[in-house]
Amino acid sequence: MWLYDPMLHRHIPPMAVRDIAQIGDPVLERVALPVADPTAPEIRALVADMAGSMEAAGGIGIAAPQIGVSLRVVLFFLPADRDEAGQGVALTVLVNPMIEALDDDMSVEFEGCLSVPDARGEVPRAQRIRYRGATPDGEIIERIAEGWHARVVQHECDHLDGILYPERMDEDDEMLDMAEWRARNATAPEPEQA
Repeated sequence: MWLYDPMLHRHIPPMAVRDIAQIGDPVLERVALPVADPTAPEIRALVADMAGSMEAAGGIGIAAPQIGVSLRVVLFFLPADRDEAGQGVALTVLVNPMIEALDDDMSVEFEGCLSVPDARGEVPRAQRIRYRGATPDGEIIERIAEGWHARVVQHECDHLDGILYPERMDEDDEMLDMAEWRARNATAPEPEQA
């Protein structure tokens, strides 16, 4: 049975929940291959499995390598409470995404990752980016993103180049297990996992 996704305004195939690859898995260390045809049925099926796996794991983003598929596909959303404009970002699928930093401004924030469980780390990221990618419907998305929106896109696209967030951390940045993070930040919202 196909499900209707009101955020995407279309029906999507049933989703399989796949295991999330964990740090140390070779698929997370490879550069993912470009997708020849973003509109191919197997890409739609992959996206459905990614969405189901992300939802089951409680994440806000996922890249195809995280479910064991070395292709350049990511999806993400941003809850309204994490968006500086307070509107959030609807579920977005990018096939063969490209990112460009728009200036030299960087910010350092704690991030979490579905593939690096039970830890959070301070990661420097570009504050403003432009990203572009195809959708499984054959459209091209091009957006300018700031703040958490930009951070989530950069985090997911790093997976396509075999990079996990600990590799982006400077030696002065902190890596905390979740118990320690919660003890230090009792009133702060937990960093989302992507």
